[in-house]
Amino acid sequence: MKKIFSKGLFMLAAGLLTVSCADYNVTDDFKADPDPSVVEPYKDLGPVKSYIDRDKYPNMTLGATLKVAEFNKQELAHAAAVTNFDNLAFGNTLMSGKIVNDKGVMNFLDMKDLLDHVDEIGGEVFGSPLFANADQADGWLSMLTSPIEIEVEYVEGKVVNYKDSTEFHGTIDKGDSKKNGITSFDGENVLKIGTSSNVRIIEGFEVDSLATYTTTFWARPAKSTQASYTVVFSGDTIQGTGAGGKWTLPENKWTKVVVEAKSRPGVTQGYLTIQNTKSSDIYVQKAQIGYYPDNHRPQTEQEKTDTINYAINAWCNGVMKINEGRITSFDLIDEPIDVKSELMDGIYDLKHSTDKIFWQDVLGSENYGSAVAKAARRAYEEYGNDPSELKFFISESNLDDQLKFNSLMHWINKWDANGANIDGINAKVSLVYSENAETVKQTEESFDQLLNNLKNTGKLVRISNFDIKYQDASGANVTAKDITDVQRQALADFYGTIIKKYMTVIPNDKQAGICKGNIVDTNDPVGLWSKDTKSNDWVRNATYKAFCDVLSGK
Repeated sequence: MKKIFSKGLFMLAAGLLTVSCADYNVTDDFKADPDPSVVEPYKDLGPVKSYIDRDKYPNMTLGATLKVAEFNKQELAHAAAVTNFDNLAFGNTLMSGKIVNDKGVMNFLDMKDLLDHVDEIGGEVFGSPLFANADQADGWLSMLTSPIEIEVEYVEGKVVNYKDSTEFHGTIDKGDSKKNGITSFDGENVLKIGTSSNVRIIEGFEVDSLATYTTTFWARPAKSTQASYTVVFSGDTIQGTGAGGKWTLPENKWTKVVVEAKSRPGVTQGYLTIQNTKSSDIYVQKAQIGYYPDNHRPQTEQEKTDTINYAINAWCNGVMKINEGRITSFDLIDEPIDVKSELMDGIYDLKHSTDKIFWQDVLGSENYGSAVAKAARRAYEEYGNDPSELKFFISESNLDDQLKFNSLMHWINKWDANGANIDGINAKVSLVYSENAETVKQTEESFDQLLNNLKNTGKLVRISNFDIKYQDASGANVTAKDITDVQRQALADFYGTIIKKYMTVIPNDKQAGICKGNIVDTNDPVGLWSKDTKSNDWVRNATYKAFCDVLSGK
């Protein structure tokens, strides 16, 4: 059954019957084929991957990067990808930050549907980074490493007994001393708070913003009427049960009032204020305060290590259970090197965080790679798969920076010595072609150096995020809508040059392939396809042909 894609619809070649996305599972002789009149002179070219000389380059593969949502639509991007590329990569859309919520619940439904579909159509997936600093489950790790709740005992605090007072030495925030102060009521001294007055009935103690304070006082209205007032504790208004959040005192009796509250963050001096309304004077006999200290303690270093190891194993178990052995190559760690860190013995440290929890913050830089590699390999084997088939890569960008490259290899060697057994390096490469000959020469020389560095590691080498933008002689970017045919051909030729360098410098048995960053033009002319402005179909361009030519050995 041949299926043709045109103008957003899958159709049966015979009868032009529209079929749904769910029906698109048959891949024999399927190809993405826009209107032939649009794609001249490239309409007779086959799928790009068919041009790879598999005998000469047995390990060479061609990959495409897509978003899961884009792929799952099973429309044009899906058709072009599965037809023309050996494998698919999904960037950060299958990483823990997209799958694990703050409580540790893992939702693998999209991943399962995707893998089931890819398996059904005979495709392959290169695994998204299992561990990274970006797009990790920050909320989950923060929750797991948060302080531990402990039992605490109530601590007695300050007591003020106005029965024993003859003069008020506290703070009157509003009102005057004539309406507020020590007076005699019911045959004993009390603190009187007049109407339209704000008076601190207890103060002069330090507060901890994490502690919960219990203030108890005994009060009653002056008249045979209910009193209404507001309570403020150390900068925060505390809601009562009366109308508008007010506190109330019943008429004609002394009432015990209990206020539980924390201070406003940043406030260190403790006090409780009664803001009286115009309903009645209020009398206070006694006020006392105590508190429950913060009932949490930080986790010990060992507890954090145990917690992070639990999270590593839980995450790896979840991924490998859903995977069912279908993905055999993964980016184990993504972009670990921190070029802003202080140099240690001539190399950069890994990225660490001050406001989040990174895996390596707890495991330590030297143990990070080996710890996660062992956990992922164990989980892969635990779900019935042969661990010898599993390949782990470390992905990193800007490896043309020699110091960054040296730093990456320093840490990989450390991890390998600790049992990580890293198989390959996934170098993220985004280049620029320039009409300035000197700039092009420098770009080629830098890429040559990168390839030789990668070759000398003895590890598998994969090139990903592979896009080349176009700049004119002045250094200005040329957009996809403005690029001329002559410029497009120059860009295509440069793609061919770069790919040929990879296939020539990297030994055949170490070639893990090239993965395109964008297969269709964005605002930049980076794609093998351009977008037809009238029909919005994808149109093969000179870069498509350049890929076919260089992969076939031309």
